[in-house]
Amino acid sequence: MTEADVNPKAYPLADAHLTKKLLDLVQQSCNYKQLRKGANEATKTLNRGISEFIVMAADAELLEIILHLPLLCEDKNVPYVFVRSKQALGRACGVSRPVIACSVTIKEGSQLKQQIQSIQQSIKRLLV
Repeated sequence: MTEADVNPKAYPLADAHLTKKLLDLVQQSCNYKQLRKGANEATKTLNRGISEFIVMAADAELLEIILHLPLLCEDKNVPYVFVRSKQALGRACGVSRPVIACSVTIKEGSQLKQQIQSIQQSIKRLLV
């Protein structure tokens, strides 16, 4: 996928290195039952205040259906990031379908806490 294929509204877009780290963490959080898949589920986690960060796909056909998420994230002070491929995001979420948005949720005593904080820092650096 080239730069031209990516919708300019998909900001901040993770680079290849960050994308790999993100998808690995999404996969692990799926195993630890700390993942909500889909735009509707991601919206619910934000409204309930249980979201660590949101990952969205930049190649969603109708990007408009997830563009309410960045606004909600900014209101709730939750980091968010776009990855290039909804197919890759779906695979990381452990499903065979493409996934256009997912939310890694808060869990007390989580073994992923260190990695989640590291990713949150990386996402915040993208926004600066």
